[in-house]
Amino acid sequence: MYRYFILSLLLPFTVACSNISDLENRFAPNPELAKKEENITPSTLEIPNDFPEIIPQYDNSELKEISDNLSNEQGLIRWSSSDSIDKISDFYQQQFKSNAWEITQPFNSEDNTLIAQKDGLEVKLSFLTSNNGNIDYGISYQSLNASTASTTETNSTTSNTKNNQVSTVNNIPETLDTYVKDVVKLGTVSLNNTENKATNGNSVINRRTYGRWLVETYNKFHENNPTKQIRLGVKTAQPAFSDVPSNDPDFAIIQGLAEAGFIPSTLTGNSSASLFRPDSPLTREDLVTWKVPLDMGKGLPKASLDNIKETWGFQDTTKIDTQAIQALYADFQNGEQSNVRRVFGYTTLFQPKKGVTFAEAAASLWYFGYQGDGLSAKDVLSIDNQ
Repeated sequence: MYRYFILSLLLPFTVACSNISDLENRFAPNPELAKKEENITPSTLEIPNDFPEIIPQYDNSELKEISDNLSNEQGLIRWSSSDSIDKISDFYQQQFKSNAWEITQPFNSEDNTLIAQKDGLEVKLSFLTSNNGNIDYGISYQSLNASTASTTETNSTTSNTKNNQVSTVNNIPETLDTYVKDVVKLGTVSLNNTENKATNGNSVINRRTYGRWLVETYNKFHENNPTKQIRLGVKTAQPAFSDVPSNDPDFAIIQGLAEAGFIPSTLTGNSSASLFRPDSPLTREDLVTWKVPLDMGKGLPKASLDNIKETWGFQDTTKIDTQAIQALYADFQNGEQSNVRRVFGYTTLFQPKKGVTFAEAAASLWYFGYQGDGLSAKDVLSIDNQ
């Protein structure tokens, strides 16, 4: 009897322990799944083989972004590092000096940039402070020899386009398709017709190309009103930029923009804008800074970071250049015809240093005007057809 009594007391505990064991087994990780998870490694970006070997790389950095059109002649790569801007910039300046690079623009704390050239390659180092306290920095590079050749090609293809020999543009985002096709019909954007290959709408364009498109398209819009056209620079003028001499094929265009005050230069009192960097990738902040004054027909208004936070609400407002802040504030006042809405759509990140594609640049030129007073490329085409 005594033995049965003890067993009856232990039975509930045994059952309880069994239930607990069942529950533990039920909620324990699946061993097969755990094995699979052990074999999963986070995806990481790697430096492409086309990235030029002569460009130094800072060790304590994590690769964050690689431009789609990267080649050994041009590209943009962004890194993040826990080290300071001074430490990273010192490294690059020392590397450039010790490896016989020509530093055309020493590190400038105002716009956090460093530019150097070697063997026909121009490299621009740009710094930004990221939200998590790390330093985001990008390296954009452009083959100066290749860009000269491409300039010759694009100049010749522009004349072909004006003669209605329009080649196709592939990979145009659906939301930009109508804008791009209308602007191409104007004959003011250059297409790559070499070997009968179609232009890639997703390829990033350089600053000289957009400057040329901007002037020629704007003047086309005002073809019947010469008083509103941008005057081209003359070769006898003192160059506004030390890297765009009077024999540069786009000197007249770039000089004209500078003399009219539509792009930052020493003529506008910007002492840090002595270089135009014609063959560097066009950035989003470049686009709005140059385009918006032409929409307004006057200088940019004063604006603050708070103005941008209250209007566009961009999360990366602190990364945007001061003049781009002014341009963005004015662009917001342009309602549905704003460049940001038309080109980039709804976004909470402006990504000011991101390269602008062929399709985006062309779409920005579809409309010139401010607060209801303006013309679209479609309007201009209709006038031409009358």
